[in-house]
Amino acid sequence: MVHINLLKKLMYVLLAFLLFLTICLWKETRKGYYVSFKSETRSFQLPRTLEKWGGELNPDPGPKGRIQDPVQEAQPTTAPGDKAKPKKALSSLKVWNEDNSSKNLIPRLQKVRKNYLNMNKYNVTYTGKRQTTKLSAGELLCQLRDRVNVTMIRETDVPFNTSEWKTYLPEDEISGKMGHLGRCAVVSSAGSMKSSHLGPEIDSHDAVLRFNGAPTEGFQNDVGEKTTVRLINSQLVTVEEQHFLKGSLYNNGILIVWDPSPYHSEIPEWYKKPDYNFFANYKQHRKQHPDQPFYILNPKMPWELWDILQENSPEDIQPNPPSSGMLGIVIMMNFCDQVDVYEFLPSKRQTDICHYYQRFHDSACTMGAYHPLLFEKNLVKHINQGDDEDIYNYGKVTLPGLRNIKC
Repeated sequence: MVHINLLKKLMYVLLAFLLFLTICLWKETRKGYYVSFKSETRSFQLPRTLEKWGGELNPDPGPKGRIQDPVQEAQPTTAPGDKAKPKKALSSLKVWNEDNSSKNLIPRLQKVRKNYLNMNKYNVTYTGKRQTTKLSAGELLCQLRDRVNVTMIRETDVPFNTSEWKTYLPEDEISGKMGHLGRCAVVSSAGSMKSSHLGPEIDSHDAVLRFNGAPTEGFQNDVGEKTTVRLINSQLVTVEEQHFLKGSLYNNGILIVWDPSPYHSEIPEWYKKPDYNFFANYKQHRKQHPDQPFYILNPKMPWELWDILQENSPEDIQPNPPSSGMLGIVIMMNFCDQVDVYEFLPSKRQTDICHYYQRFHDSACTMGAYHPLLFEKNLVKHINQGDDEDIYNYGKVTLPGLRNIKC
């Protein structure tokens, strides 16, 4: 009897140990999970075919065994003959490394990225040049100014020039609705916005752009409450779970919806086969809120931006459109004298919670696999006119308005 009891105890210990190992392995290999807040379930965001996939910090051996790191120590940069700025040493600050490559993606994300390269859903056939030397920030800004046309669908665009559409598209150009803006803010939905206490600073801007279903109620201290423009993807407009036609979140400010077309296709071709057929819900929203400006982004614009990303990247980027975040940044750079972008480049608060208003965990939400997010961040870091301290402390990047750029 004593031997039987001892054997039972040993079996229980062994089972407990195996359970512990199983839990540890699950935590190591998990690909992300969602834990809903009761107050947040109505704001649930569905991914655009793995849109939530991103990258996590996974140093891999680089040339000569050097570790590649998506963040790097900030070094003060001074041109020859310039005096160093009287600021505290930045060598201890870890900020985004603008020379990141796909080697920084963890193995599963490298595999996903390769799948997208092979899939080429949008029939991308890039034939442009590839920069052999890195352009200056000023040269990149000139490319953004001269080659990316931020325009909306107009009633003269075929097939929107029919009686079917006559009463739906806004009569006024978006530039007239936006006006001449000074300081603008672009607020990412990153989980690191939580506990940032940036709300008052964000609201001090002349205009604020937010994305998709990102709420302000209950998060004012961190993200502010002013919303001038909301950029939404066509999936949100289409999927019933998003409650687009019923949610009060989409009833204020200027709305812009975007939907990816085949690579550099003309509007009629895209109209016949949009990524998500959002047109019916767009019309219904216009009927319900006829006085609210609601624009459709010209589908050529994302690919014009994509070409610049590819031209200035030393490797092939994903043949998928840029992220909503990158589109929103460039849109506001066209209407504002200065654009402050929050948590597009991660701060010291970087977390594996993808959105500040949800508990969807995935450490892959930083570097991107579906969108060429890693390369977008590289470009934004290169043209940043702010300080590395601002990135580290606030995730804040300061960009110039494109209309003030002299080329």
